[in-house]
Amino acid sequence: MPPLPQAGASSYDPITPSYGAQNPGQAWNQPPAPGQGYPQQPPAPGQGYPQQPPAPGQGYSQQPPAPYQQQHQPPAPYQPPQPSMAQPQQQFRPNQAPAQAGSKSRIDPDQIPSPVAVQEADQQEWDKMPFVTNSRTHATPLASTDFMAVDGGNCNPRFFRMTTYNIPSTEDLLNTAQLPMGLVIQPLAKLRADETPIDTVDFGDSGPARCRRCKAYINPYMIFTNGGQRFVCNMCLFENEVDPSYFCNLDMNGRRLDLDQRPELRNGTIEFAVPKEYWNKTPAPAAYVFAIDVSWNAIQSGMLAQAVEGIKNAVWDENGASRLVPGAQIGILTYDKNIHFYNLSPGLEQAQMMVVPDVNDVFVPLSEGFLVSPETTHDLVVSLLDMLPQLFAENKTTEPVIGAVVQAVRMALENRGGKLIMFQTSLPTYGPGALKHRDDSKLYGTDKERTLYAPQDDFYRKLAEQCVDAGLSIDLFLFPNAYIDVATLGCLPSITGGETLMFPNFNVARDGAKFTGNIAKIVSRPYGFNALMRVRCSTGLRITEHFGNFHMKNSTDLELAGIDSEKAFGVLVKHDGKLDEKTEASFQVALLYTTADGLRRVRVHNFSTPVASLLGNVFRWADMDTTINFLSKGAIAQGLSKPLNEVRDALTEKCVKILSAYRKNCASSTAPGQLILPESFKLFPLYALTLLKSKSLRSGKDINSDMRVHQMRMLKGMGVSESIAFFYPRMIPVHSLDETVWPVKVAGRVLLPPLVRVSYARLNPAGAYILENGQNLYFWLGREVPSEFLMDVFGVATLDEVDPGMHYLPELSTPTNTQIRTIQAYMERQRPKYLNLVVVRQGKDQSEIEFSNQLVEDKNNDAMSYVDYLCAIHRMIQTEVTSRPHEVHTGLWTTR
Repeated sequence: MPPLPQAGASSYDPITPSYGAQNPGQAWNQPPAPGQGYPQQPPAPGQGYPQQPPAPGQGYSQQPPAPYQQQHQPPAPYQPPQPSMAQPQQQFRPNQAPAQAGSKSRIDPDQIPSPVAVQEADQQEWDKMPFVTNSRTHATPLASTDFMAVDGGNCNPRFFRMTTYNIPSTEDLLNTAQLPMGLVIQPLAKLRADETPIDTVDFGDSGPARCRRCKAYINPYMIFTNGGQRFVCNMCLFENEVDPSYFCNLDMNGRRLDLDQRPELRNGTIEFAVPKEYWNKTPAPAAYVFAIDVSWNAIQSGMLAQAVEGIKNAVWDENGASRLVPGAQIGILTYDKNIHFYNLSPGLEQAQMMVVPDVNDVFVPLSEGFLVSPETTHDLVVSLLDMLPQLFAENKTTEPVIGAVVQAVRMALENRGGKLIMFQTSLPTYGPGALKHRDDSKLYGTDKERTLYAPQDDFYRKLAEQCVDAGLSIDLFLFPNAYIDVATLGCLPSITGGETLMFPNFNVARDGAKFTGNIAKIVSRPYGFNALMRVRCSTGLRITEHFGNFHMKNSTDLELAGIDSEKAFGVLVKHDGKLDEKTEASFQVALLYTTADGLRRVRVHNFSTPVASLLGNVFRWADMDTTINFLSKGAIAQGLSKPLNEVRDALTEKCVKILSAYRKNCASSTAPGQLILPESFKLFPLYALTLLKSKSLRSGKDINSDMRVHQMRMLKGMGVSESIAFFYPRMIPVHSLDETVWPVKVAGRVLLPPLVRVSYARLNPAGAYILENGQNLYFWLGREVPSEFLMDVFGVATLDEVDPGMHYLPELSTPTNTQIRTIQAYMERQRPKYLNLVVVRQGKDQSEIEFSNQLVEDKNNDAMSYVDYLCAIHRMIQTEVTSRPHEVHTGLWTTR
């Protein structure tokens, strides 16, 4: 194996900081008392943030300092390192603040590990070259990096990522490292436009070649022997006979002579066309059924009219051509206390409504005309959709029956499968699956709060399992004005492999663009259904747990009624014996599914990675992005059975255990007072903090149970790339774009201005910034932003004239406007959800509260600031390592 690259570690000597949020004598391993620290509210209009930093030792008084103001002396000159594990180390030590009487020193936030610097450096590296997937000399690109991958025998990181790319050889070594050994798999992830499409191989009626013992599919890591007449499985080491139809002679190096004509023996990812024995029903193109709530709430909120526009834009382009894959069909349902079917047969002049009033014994009243081709029925379906708001304008019914609708659609698609997209406005209190209001804010923050995260009963769980058998996945759009019981209704999408999207107190002016945009996103994603997924691993390892949104009838197979390009799953791997360091560990993900255009396929992802006996190598090749995503999925699972405060404490403890393991075993020769962080995990405290600040886990009674459960299930199914932006948003300045520099289109992507760390202290009141977290796109405008900028971008002269309710930038011919719209469109293409534009004017808009909560380096969301948390983690590591009271060291931050 080629030599491993040398990686360093980051460290600092702590000083005794003085933080405005810290009580005298408060333990460093405790968070600030409730109500202390930075406020959750932005400044009152016209006040803004102070322009001068506070005096040393006082901490920030309510507000962070003005941006970019240097508060400390520069770092000391470079000093020679003290070796540890024969690896170069990067040492940091805090600067001393200017001495004043009675003052104490504070840590300079600019000198602690920066995610922006790490992400920028990785992006620059992979802008210069593609990532060859079987490389043993380059670390896998970060999940935040826009890179091009070349399949060299291992699958693309977009499909498969590991918490460490050097598997510990023994369980004892893994326990010493304290790292989770996990995989995050996104089997249908989109490739970048300039990457080679996945090859499809057809073995005919015999099906793809497989190991006769473990049933692993043929792949580049199986070894052919005996002149090509046998192959040894890389999973179970069983020697198989080669089918005569697949036989080929070997060359002098033991490779098949037809290797160049066999993509399944070269590529890490491959698709196999499969014969009838792999079918559970006759494959057919997907059906898309839209079921729309037409009760009083849907009419009054404007949801119905907006849903109609969203469906039309998602299914057809501006010329009336279908956006769906060839052969796909659509159906329309509406419902209140009754279910309304529509006959859309192409020969009709107008759609025919058929009402099913007996929802307790529901049936499908028509055999033909419910599902139709969008290409041949455009005018008929569009006229029906346009008529719906007027047809139900006087509807006073307030009880939509969601359970009966799902039962009916399952019957209609039982022999086919497809996707049901539902729009529901209120808690179903009538018909099958009627629910009671059970939310109780008195339970928030108590041990009994987790009872609200579990379904009321098993009606929807059983119904969802029936949908899985039918191959029917459910996407659920919710528009609650009050409690709607996401924990119960959300079983439908979470078990079937669908998605829940929430729009509390739906307002068309505020939410309309995001609503229609997300309908289009969901319909346009690469999609498969009737799916079954299994993960295999080589001898000495075993798969023990799965995390995500799916159904399981046994311990090995994930059953997915539907799966799209954005759904990801976590897999926990454990040792089943000692691994041989001379051989690599192998993994194979096999997804049997029907494509949206009706073809039965098996997509196979293969990955082989080295085995390590040195702890330093395990950490050197660890992947922090994947680890935080994997831990988040595990934390959500724990949150259903344990109080959230215990889950939060366990996450912090896990962070301390991992970093302490590195400190004790890989950097023991350094001074006891130094915080030593492995280079690959130097941002781990920050991302652990951002996870603690997420709505899924953070404390506070301001998050209702519906929103918390929604966020939990969203994180369970989120891929690594999406989760990194969700935890630590991406922020760029746009007030000083150089038309000759930014944005630049290179190799199918847009080069962005340098990123800015997400803290109010980094914002220039005379600047403008775009921040996106994969859910929304915030456009922050400082109170002193020049009128020239406003005129160029918005066509107005003052900040007061900017419309905070706009969701689309005006299309002006100015270079700045064009550049910002190009950046916005690029970010939109990168994300699986529609990025709703939210204009935030400093000191003027209520949306600044929401924006400030995205600035995760500050003290907010009932949790510490990054600096506070890093120091707390340091003190806990000291206790863990030395079991003695910490020693206080003062001095300058030193890079060495």
